[in-house]
Amino acid sequence: MTEPRTFQNAPKSRPTLPIRRLLVVMPSWVGDAVMATPSLRVLRELLPGAFIAALMRPGIDDLMRGTSYFDEVHVGRASGVMGPKRVASRLRPRQYDTALLFTGSFSTALITRIAGIPRRVGYERDGRSLLLTDGLVPFRRRDVEPYSNSKTDPSAWAPVPACDYYYALTRYLLMTHDLRAYSMGPLELATIESEERGATDLLDRASLSPAQRKRLILLNPGGNKDEKRWPAERFAALADHFIEHHDATVLLNGSPKEAELVRSIIDRIGQPDRAIALPELGMNLSILKALVKRCRLMITNDTGPRHIAAAFGVPVVTLFGPTDHRWTTIPFEDEIEIVADPTLPHEEVSNDHPDRCRIDRIALDEVIKASEKLLRGVSAR
Repeated sequence: MTEPRTFQNAPKSRPTLPIRRLLVVMPSWVGDAVMATPSLRVLRELLPGAFIAALMRPGIDDLMRGTSYFDEVHVGRASGVMGPKRVASRLRPRQYDTALLFTGSFSTALITRIAGIPRRVGYERDGRSLLLTDGLVPFRRRDVEPYSNSKTDPSAWAPVPACDYYYALTRYLLMTHDLRAYSMGPLELATIESEERGATDLLDRASLSPAQRKRLILLNPGGNKDEKRWPAERFAALADHFIEHHDATVLLNGSPKEAELVRSIIDRIGQPDRAIALPELGMNLSILKALVKRCRLMITNDTGPRHIAAAFGVPVVTLFGPTDHRWTTIPFEDEIEIVADPTLPHEEVSNDHPDRCRIDRIALDEVIKASEKLLRGVSAR
């Protein structure tokens, strides 16, 4: 793999002191946090003697539980005017010498500055360049092919996969200490015993037999924006296909706010007793990790559970509407990405063509075909 080209400027300095106490400021979204894990693995292995801690928002700590990346985790959200100062006051006594910011917000850079961390490495976004000691400048579309060939919004950021985005920042930090990172590895998560028990208890509440638990397929119909959601009636038809042709038990996942959406899909399924509404059974992120591990396949919109599936090696079909798939390309072979308009010129970004890239342009037959291909691969193993 070639080094991801996500920034334009060369290293500003080569510190004389080694990294002894590193703070990693983690992304706030579930999917982005998972896409940072290849970078976390490299940091842990190439800085074996360093104390590595993380700052993350509530919920991301559940996602990372069971992994071995960090020696300490700080959980907090810098809400309100005094939020950054309040969070920084908890960090300052730890005397970190370096902060690596995977986030792009002004507030997180301000936290590390107020906390008195001498070296602060991150991307220059959100007007925070003066808060960073090492501010890397990401590429805009006009600066990099193929997007430079488009006349649409040339000053916008060029689509760079988040995995590459974080990994390039990590390589920069290591390079300034004469440490050479190897090729990017896979997404990685872990579960602990209590999470596994929670998943088992949930399946018990759903009254699933041992045989049914071996034929689980998970559908994830939600998303943080309505335009990212494939139509509910097509998810229902997809569930009917898996029940009829694979004797599957279909799990429908969603946040508490998506419980109504999940129920509307189950109400459309021909055999609703073969489908389980996870939001109605006390689902949470910790249990979801352990449950995803037990599934044969996931079909999902472009949202966080997709990355959880990839981190546990579960085949996944991902549906992309007016959010360009190149923002979130992941190092995972058992995924089939389906985009709403495969004829969109390569230099164009789906986000700029919302009507042409409406997610309802993805046909049911196309999703079934991709699902069958992955299921055949699972059966052959």
